[in-house]
Amino acid sequence: MWLKPEEILLKNAFKLWVTEKDNEYFVLQRRRGYGEGAGGLTGLLVGTLDTVLDSTSKVAPFRILHHTSDSQVYWSIACGVTKEEIVQHWDWLLQNIMRTLSVFDSSEDITSFVQGKIRGLIAEEGKTSHKLEDDPEKFREAYLRFENWFALPPEEKLVTYYACSYWKGKVPCQGWLYLSTNFLCFYSYLLGAEVKLVISWDEIWRLEKTSNVILTESIHVMAHGEDHYFSMLLHLSETFVIMEQLADYSIKRLFDKEAFEKERALSDPLQITKRGLEAHAKSEQFRTFFRLPKEENLLEVHESFLWVPFSHFNTLGKICLSENYLCFASQDGSQCHIIIPMREVVNVEKPDTSSRALTVYVRGKRALRFTEVRDYQRLATSIRSRCGISASPQHSASAEVIRGECQSLINHFEDNPDDVTLMVGQKDSSKAVSTEALMTVFHPQDVENLDPKMLKEKMKEQSWNIHFSEYGRGTSMFFTRKTRDLIVRGVPEALRGELWMLFSGAVNDMATHPGYYTGLVEQSLGTSTLATDEIERDLHRSLPEHPAFQSDTGISALRRVLTAYAYRNPKIGYCQAMNILTSVLLLYAKEEEAFWLLVAVCERMLPDYFNRRIIGALVDQAVFEDLIRENLPQLVENMTDLSLFSSVSLSWFLTLFISVLPIESAVNVVDCFFYDGIKAILQLGLAVLDYNMEALISCHDDAEAVTILNKFFDSVTNKDSPLPPTVQQAPVNNNDKSTRLNVDISELIRESYEKYGSIRSEDVESSRKRNRLFVIQTLEDTTKQNVIRVVSQEVKFTPAQLDELYNLFKRQLFLSCYWTMKSPALLHHDPSLAYLEQYQLGFQQFSVLFYLLEPWAFCTNKSTLSLWVFRLIDENQDGLVNFKEFCCALDNLYCGSFTNKLKFLFKLHLPPAFTGSPLHVQEESLPSFFATTGGSPHLSRLPDFDLPEDGVIKKSPERGRGKVDLQAYLKQWQNEILRKEETIKDLPRINQAQFIQFSKTLYNIFHGDPEEESLYRAVAHVTSLLLRMEEVGRRLQEPSSPAASSKPTPPDGEDQAPLTSKSSDTPSPQEVGPEVPGEDWSFSFEQVLASLLNEPEIVSFFDKHVDIQSKMTQAQVAQLKLTGNSK
Repeated sequence: MWLKPEEILLKNAFKLWVTEKDNEYFVLQRRRGYGEGAGGLTGLLVGTLDTVLDSTSKVAPFRILHHTSDSQVYWSIACGVTKEEIVQHWDWLLQNIMRTLSVFDSSEDITSFVQGKIRGLIAEEGKTSHKLEDDPEKFREAYLRFENWFALPPEEKLVTYYACSYWKGKVPCQGWLYLSTNFLCFYSYLLGAEVKLVISWDEIWRLEKTSNVILTESIHVMAHGEDHYFSMLLHLSETFVIMEQLADYSIKRLFDKEAFEKERALSDPLQITKRGLEAHAKSEQFRTFFRLPKEENLLEVHESFLWVPFSHFNTLGKICLSENYLCFASQDGSQCHIIIPMREVVNVEKPDTSSRALTVYVRGKRALRFTEVRDYQRLATSIRSRCGISASPQHSASAEVIRGECQSLINHFEDNPDDVTLMVGQKDSSKAVSTEALMTVFHPQDVENLDPKMLKEKMKEQSWNIHFSEYGRGTSMFFTRKTRDLIVRGVPEALRGELWMLFSGAVNDMATHPGYYTGLVEQSLGTSTLATDEIERDLHRSLPEHPAFQSDTGISALRRVLTAYAYRNPKIGYCQAMNILTSVLLLYAKEEEAFWLLVAVCERMLPDYFNRRIIGALVDQAVFEDLIRENLPQLVENMTDLSLFSSVSLSWFLTLFISVLPIESAVNVVDCFFYDGIKAILQLGLAVLDYNMEALISCHDDAEAVTILNKFFDSVTNKDSPLPPTVQQAPVNNNDKSTRLNVDISELIRESYEKYGSIRSEDVESSRKRNRLFVIQTLEDTTKQNVIRVVSQEVKFTPAQLDELYNLFKRQLFLSCYWTMKSPALLHHDPSLAYLEQYQLGFQQFSVLFYLLEPWAFCTNKSTLSLWVFRLIDENQDGLVNFKEFCCALDNLYCGSFTNKLKFLFKLHLPPAFTGSPLHVQEESLPSFFATTGGSPHLSRLPDFDLPEDGVIKKSPERGRGKVDLQAYLKQWQNEILRKEETIKDLPRINQAQFIQFSKTLYNIFHGDPEEESLYRAVAHVTSLLLRMEEVGRRLQEPSSPAASSKPTPPDGEDQAPLTSKSSDTPSPQEVGPEVPGEDWSFSFEQVLASLLNEPEIVSFFDKHVDIQSKMTQAQVAQLKLTGNSK
């Protein structure tokens, strides 16, 4: 079969393959262990490995590779199970391809042609093979095996499955890899040995493709500190992409709610499919490449040729169609692409059947002619429907009218080139909004100035005007290599704002949201939030040396943009470094344009950069470290610890070098960033380290390295900048100006593109995904360690036990989120809160976990007990319990003294835990209890109680846009510091109803214990003794009362037999002593404690050691099943 061309590494695979045939461009190879000459140790090893494999997953024994004489790179293009099959492919290549290759001049053209031809063959076979792969009957069989082997809840959705080998130690286990919405599962059963693996996606730290001497390629998964390798996959790349998508989906859903809420296509975990994930991945790549809004989805892809007028030839590429955009990207290495908003399309010409071509007319007398489009009729219909263009004959007349209107607008733009606001369809903004870039106000260009710098600036403008005349201007401009060359040389001051808007895609955002910014300004100004307080504090720290921000004009514009954005996106609000970036945007763009540029940077180009955890910046730092290892080996050899460069480079990424470079140099970096994205920043970072390589290698400590880099940045200048000295930023250390060699920013940028321009954006995005898992899990681990450090001071559990308890606590929260579209538990996780408050359980999650971990294995009526415990430890009464509160409760029950355990039980029967008369709840086990329908079964079983509702957070001052009440926090903190340890004398007395329920709770705890009978007698004896003591005490206080008192029934509301002492050997819970006096009575904790201390059976029961480690081990096994049963 033909394979999608993929680069392979022969250095790790030469021992596994034997060359059968070869020529100048192709190599046919046989895998050792197959066919003639299969002997030898290597052949035996390879043959043994492949023999144990399932027929659908074993590596094909024959393959064909493509290569050229002047390249070390090999591409796999075909594989075969039999020699006859591979020979057919070989003969086809000789007859149809070899003669054609002789006409090409360069090896790159040859490789490009071969790859294109193979892809075409695969596309021809695509329809039939697609049907075979999606066999519903086979999938159903696989799903039944998946259910049977792993016993996951029925809601768990299987996405896809593959046959593969799992390496357990040095031995491969052939089996099946199942990828579901929440879990990665593997099952193997060979020669009586069963291997079963279940890993949830949110537990994975590393997910990457690797290769070594034995395994040419495998997928490496790291979770819980263990490494897992999966190999022998027939479609390894496809498998890896699906795994990557599922891991990314899980991480976003559980750890990064802000990013997940934007992924509407994947919001329902029960609707995740393989095709849906593949479509989502393609849409994501499509949006990233063309800088389109998050709402756009890739709907259609058509291979075609596009006539490129400036080169006078047809370029091969793909047409990509979304809801509102028509895009084209070349595939022949010309790096040409174009983006056409549907609002710009005025007509689609009737398709030409002979050449399968269609012509799309856009505003500005531009036409795009696509040829050799296989489904050209469908494409033409799609474009017309999305543009609202009729296909009827009358359309031509209306098109002429539209063209006339557009031409009048074009003439207006040519006469008024600065009127960009009208060009993008904007209405007149509010007078409060600045309509000029600050640079034009504070540094207007002098047309008559003819100094060398201004002349060079005019030459740059002329070069760009020539480029516009050839490649177009505005939203329908062609992006080519020449565009990048002009960017690298530097953008003219007058065109900077326009080009930033175009390259970032912000021009489309502004065009489709007329009046949006003005409305935001009106709504946000005057609001008072934590974000606005931080903005006010940083306003005068934003480029303070620039005249524009020494005046109210610049400061007011900066305030409006930052406040409007904080109002638009309260999840981000305001983050330091946003003020510096926005200041530069305001210098070259109008105020509304600066706002949309900020939106493009924060929400598309630098995702997750500007929040409390700056995950995006940390991820890119990890990507930067990987690139240093790949491209600067000399530096790595001498500086094994690269964490220094991560910490130093944080400001580079957050501010796009604006905070370390003079402003006149930094704007050139911003030019490249808007064109090439984060790739430009990574390249420049490598160039900076390369330039200072020798000095960095010879430095003795980190401080010296930081000093070297700071001096270097001070030496960077922009010799072509036309800005006057009053605007330019002076170096910080200018005392050694005479001895310092200046570095021109244009030369530095050019060098970065020459040396590191081969870094592909696709590789950067792939590295981002890989490192994102590790960065988020590292942050989560830091949170865990901080929580454990705090909690360990309050409890007697060991750090290892706390670690395991934390994992169970966190997993319980996530398990309640796995199978629901909008789980209330997800609202409980907020990374912006203090460490202890980030993970909190509602009552439903708490009750399951408490059931698994509470020490009394035979305790009945656990649902009631867990409710009281939840109320007692929920100190702030917000309906949520954090890890510290949970551990303190368990610590009391497992490690507390007899007095502390009894005090805990005593408090369970006082408000706020116990709030009414005894419960009338049918005693039953927890699994059947949770089978009740409804959001919270406790609400239906216990209607008389004020229960906390999962998902309703009553007190959370950080949420929303309101100001945080710092005084309340300080007061709460002071109270916690001054809080004295509670003594037994501080406890209130327990009344009739509470004491009766306390006695019943003791009976429930003792139920099923081997010493149950003696424990029941002891409780009965204590209860009788306490009641007699209370009666004697009352008589002593009231000497005039008659000796014989009446004997009424127990208090109102008791639906049980009177508490009478019977002669039976084993009293029941309802038979606990003499008849109760009629008057109200109560007991102090001291009385109860003293009475129980006289019963050695009870003291022995509570002093008995219970191993929490075994409880936690059992909980890990039962947690998933029990949570599934409770759904």
